[in-house]
Amino acid sequence: MVIKVLLLVVFFVLMVGIGIYCRKNATDVNGFVLGGRSVGPWLTAFAYGTSYFSAVIFIGYAGQFGWKYGIASTWIGIGNAILGSLLAWVVLGRRTRIMTQTLGTSTMPEFFEKRYGSKALKVVASAITFIFLIPYTASLYNGLSRLFEMAFGIDYMWCVIGMSVLTGIYVIAGGYMATAISDFIQGIIMLVGIVAVIGAVLSSHGGFIGSLNELAAVPVPETAGPAASPGAFASMFGPDPLNLLGVVILTSLGTWGLPQMVQKFYAIKSEKAISRGTIISTIFAVIVAGGCYFLGGFARISGVEAVDGVPVGGFDTVIPKMLEGLPNILMAVVIVLVLSASMSTLSSLVLASSSTLTLDFVKGNIAKNMTEKKQVSVTRVFIVVFIVISAVIAIFQHKAQGGAVAFIAQLMGVSWGALAGAFLAPFLYGLYAKWVTKAACWVSMIFGAGIMIANLLFRSSFPVLLQSPINCGAFAMISGLILVPIVSLITKKPDKAITDKAFDDIKKRLAEEA
Repeated sequence: MVIKVLLLVVFFVLMVGIGIYCRKNATDVNGFVLGGRSVGPWLTAFAYGTSYFSAVIFIGYAGQFGWKYGIASTWIGIGNAILGSLLAWVVLGRRTRIMTQTLGTSTMPEFFEKRYGSKALKVVASAITFIFLIPYTASLYNGLSRLFEMAFGIDYMWCVIGMSVLTGIYVIAGGYMATAISDFIQGIIMLVGIVAVIGAVLSSHGGFIGSLNELAAVPVPETAGPAASPGAFASMFGPDPLNLLGVVILTSLGTWGLPQMVQKFYAIKSEKAISRGTIISTIFAVIVAGGCYFLGGFARISGVEAVDGVPVGGFDTVIPKMLEGLPNILMAVVIVLVLSASMSTLSSLVLASSSTLTLDFVKGNIAKNMTEKKQVSVTRVFIVVFIVISAVIAIFQHKAQGGAVAFIAQLMGVSWGALAGAFLAPFLYGLYAKWVTKAACWVSMIFGAGIMIANLLFRSSFPVLLQSPINCGAFAMISGLILVPIVSLITKKPDKAITDKAFDDIKKRLAEEA
C-alpha cells in the first residue's frame, strides 16, 4: 500500500508541476490550444498515441475483444499501429499542418468553415463534437473503477473526482503544451507497464507456449462465431473473423476523423518533424495497442467465471482479474499505467471540446468580438464544465442500475462511429481534392451522426450485422468515403477562390520539393 500511494503522489505532483511550468506557453489562443504550433516530433507522437490508447482500451476493449476473439484480438492492435497510426501520419500529417496554417484554423469545425465556405458547417460540426465527446470522456473513468477499488478500497466516485481535479489543474494551467509534456511522461509509463504486465501474466501460466496451449484447450461455445471450432481462441483469426474486421476498421480508421487526434497534426512544429513522428507513433502503437490486445487474448484463462458465455460482472472485470496476483510493485505500476492512459486521453478530449465550443460556437455567434485573452479564459471555463459533466455521467453510470447504465454504455459505443462517420470523409477528401462540395460535406455529417443515433435508438430494426455499434460505426465511415465523391459529382461546384486559397501553399511546397 505504501508503494502504491507513494507512486501516485509522485505522479500527481509531477503532473501539477508540468501545468504550472507551461503557463508561459498558454497566454494566447494559438499557445493554449496548439502549443504555438511548435511541438516537436517526440512530444507530438506520444501525445497522439496516449490520446489514442486510453484505459477504455486497456481495461474495457482488451478484455471484451480478447474474450470474444482470443489471441486473434492482437490483429486489432496491429491494425491500430498500421492503419490508425502509420498511415494516418503519412496520409494526413503533412497536408493537415500546411492547410490548417494556410487557412488559419485551430479546430476541425473551423477547418470545415474555411475549407468549404460555410459558417453553418462549423456550428453543426462543433455541436456534433461536443455531444459525442461527452460519453467518450465519461467512459474513460470506467477503466479505473474496479482497479482502484481492488488496490485501495477507495469508492469509485472519489477516484473520478480526484482524476477530474488533477487533469483540470494541469490542462487549465498549461494548455496544449502541458498535455503534450504530460502525455510524453505518461506514454513512457504505459510502454514500461504493458511490457512488464504481459511478462508477469504469461509467466504465471507457463510462459507464452504454456499460455497458448491452455487457451487452445478452452471449449469454444457454438455462439462464439462462424469459425467456432476447437482451439479457435488460440488460432490466427479466431472464432469470428468478420466481426473482428469491423473492430479493426472502427478502432483504426476511426482515428482519421476524430477531432482530438487530428488536432495533433496542427501543432507539430514542421513538416520535417512529421517523418520522425510517424516512426515514433507507429512503434508506440505496436507496443501499447498490440500489447493490450495480446494480453486480452488470454482472457479465457484468467479464471473469470462466466454465465451463458459472458463474464460475471461484465467484460470490465476480465483484465483486473488477470492482474490480481501481480506483485505489489508491479500492481502499483499498473495503477499508474491505467491512470496515465485515462488522464492523457481525458486531457486531449477536454481541450478539443472546450476549444471547439469557444472558437467555433461562442466566438462570432454569441460573443461577436472576443479578445485573445477572453477566448483563453472562456476555453478554461468550458474545460471545467466539460470535466464536470463527464464526471457526473460517469458516477451516475456506476451508481445507477438497469436501463440507465445500458443506455449510457451504448451511447459511448456510438460516439466513435458518429464522430468519425461524420468527419472522416469530408476532412480526408478536403485535404486532397478541390472538387469536394459543401453539399457532400453536409451529407457525410448528417448520415454519419444520424445512422449512429438511429442505431442507438432503434438497434433491433437494423440488419443483424449492423446491430453492433462497432460494425455500424465502420459502415458509417466507409459509407461517407463513398457518398462524398458521388454527391460532389451531382451538386454545385465549390467556389474556386476558396479552394485555390486552401491549396495554394501545398502546391508551392510540393513544387519546391520537386
